[in-house]
Amino acid sequence: MMQTLTLIQRRASDPQAVTALARSQERELRAWLQGSRRADPDLSVAGALEAAAAEVEDAHGVTIEAVVVGDCPLDERTGAVVAAAREALVNAAKFAGAAPISLYAEVNGDSLQAFVRDRGPGFDPDAVPGDRHGLRESIVGRMERNGGRAFVHANGDGTEIELVLERGA
Repeated sequence: MMQTLTLIQRRASDPQAVTALARSQERELRAWLQGSRRADPDLSVAGALEAAAAEVEDAHGVTIEAVVVGDCPLDERTGAVVAAAREALVNAAKFAGAAPISLYAEVNGDSLQAFVRDRGPGFDPDAVPGDRHGLRESIVGRMERNGGRAFVHANGDGTEIELVLERGA
């Protein structure tokens, strides 16, 4: 923590760098206060989802409230859920403005569900131009190719991307 405070002091003239350092320190402090060790992002779905949220936060200067309940091994199919959730987080960071972004994921028995929500302006999924592949291929298509489903709930009050994977399938 002392190193982070020193870095913040040295970068006081760079608000983006200070904010990124503060967010990183907040994540570490929250994990410490909860008494939880960070799961390995190369082996664990929980660890991979938390790492994806942190990467998007740092890359786009947004705050993402991430909650992951339960865990399971990271494999090709569960990795597809992580990648689709990351793409949904990137889209929220780009298009939701300053609206809050949240990631909630739950491993329950043989199912894995993840929800990415924002309270931005929302959009009409059917109006997305055909040359835009983020939602169509990186989220919906990726889930379908791996035996899962993606649902897009969007309106003027924000957007929710729901990802569902039955792991026993």
